[in-house]
Amino acid sequence: MEKKERKILGIKQIAVMYSGIAILILTCVLVLIGYHLFRQNVERNYIKYATTVLEYAYTVTTEYSFGDMIAAREMPDDYEEMRERLNKVKESSDIDYLYAIYFDDPDNIHTLTYAINTKTREELQNGAEYTYMGIPCEAGSFEDETLRILQGAVKIGQKECGTLDGYSSEYGHMLNGYKVIFDSTGQAVGLLCVEIDINNIITEMNRYVRMIALFAVAFTLIVTLAYISAIEYSLINPISSITRSAKDFIKNIGNQRTMDESVQKFAKLDIKAHNEVGDLYRTISKMETDMAKQLRDIRQYAEKNEKMQNGLMVLMADMVETRDSDTGNHIHKTAAYVKIILEGLKKKGYYSEILTPGYIEDVIKSAPLHDVGKINITDAILNKPGKLTPEEFEIMKTHSTWGKKILDKAIRSVSGENFLREARNMAAYHHERWDGKGYPEGLAGEEIPLSARIMAVADVFDALTSVRVYKPAFPLDEAIRLIEEEKGTKFDEKCVEVFFDAIEEVKEVMEKHDD
Repeated sequence: MEKKERKILGIKQIAVMYSGIAILILTCVLVLIGYHLFRQNVERNYIKYATTVLEYAYTVTTEYSFGDMIAAREMPDDYEEMRERLNKVKESSDIDYLYAIYFDDPDNIHTLTYAINTKTREELQNGAEYTYMGIPCEAGSFEDETLRILQGAVKIGQKECGTLDGYSSEYGHMLNGYKVIFDSTGQAVGLLCVEIDINNIITEMNRYVRMIALFAVAFTLIVTLAYISAIEYSLINPISSITRSAKDFIKNIGNQRTMDESVQKFAKLDIKAHNEVGDLYRTISKMETDMAKQLRDIRQYAEKNEKMQNGLMVLMADMVETRDSDTGNHIHKTAAYVKIILEGLKKKGYYSEILTPGYIEDVIKSAPLHDVGKINITDAILNKPGKLTPEEFEIMKTHSTWGKKILDKAIRSVSGENFLREARNMAAYHHERWDGKGYPEGLAGEEIPLSARIMAVADVFDALTSVRVYKPAFPLDEAIRLIEEEKGTKFDEKCVEVFFDAIEEVKEVMEKHDD
């Protein structure tokens, strides 16, 4: 019976450590919630206290018909008596300010004016002075938003007390309580206000938050250090090693030697952990080994398949060449010339958007098939020792059309073989001319596929410099002159330019395949 592997420390157990961090976060959240609720409770108590004082002070003002005083903008004899009673209200409470105000222009919030204010005995002894009815409030005493709220309360004749958090650059944060004052006709004429300084509350609350935050940071740091120390050996280091080795393997995919070396390095990690990390190591190790073997097999198969494909292409081209007694090594030389032109165009930066490595490989590989359509031309015409009649030449010209048909059929049969598409282009259009006077379709300029324009130069050059049943081989200088004369009319000038720039390579090809 297979012995069951014992797991010392699993991912689930490590996740328990994360729960500790979650608890810390939850604790911090609860502390913050407690802080928020505590602050709300304190603020509610302050609001309740401010409202109580405000209601009591309001009863004093109603005894003296304060609303009528404000409406008439008058300060009768009992005005100071009322102030004295309001002074005692302020003195016996913990509020910081008790005063009455009104808007001199009810539609303009910046016309706020004092109706009365109060002072304690201590404030008066320290030099404070009374403010009387009609004295404008200091600019900046209230924010515009606060003024709009007070103005709105007066306009709608609000009956109940209101509170709001006010702020000014001079006084800081204040809790404002207000109640609308009415005259004897029921018209809202002003407001009685109290203010309590809450700057100290905010300061204490902020200090409380800082202390809690400091504690949370310290506690989190301790837990984090302990957590990292605990999993450094059992989790982080093994996974980091696995990751680095796996990345090295992925980087080397495509190079069999370095890929095999990566597999060996991965095996040397020798991670023996009996947990999920160990399972991961063993799984990836097996996967890399199997993948390396499969890629080796695939590469060998692809190489064999490519050799077979190339062999079949050369065989097809040789079948045509064998029937044409005069072409000799035509397919080998034209393929070599095509490669020279492609490399020259690439070197000079011509047609860079087309000349990708894959495209160049496809054109070179398929170049031997450019005359495959000649398989449908009779021997009597193909090997005629003399000049062809116009009728015979028309038949000979059909080899480009036949080549296109043959390779189109092959493309439909062998999906995904891009090189056959370029073989089709060369077979079909290598007799087209740059000026549009070629065949079979009369294409002109860059309408002609680039591979066909390249083949046109290679094909004509080889025809000129090789022996045919109907002519001797032209000298090299003469062949160069004839092609140079027709660049820009028959041939793409760039293809001719780079071909003859590499004339020494061209000569080497001619010598190698000397008929």
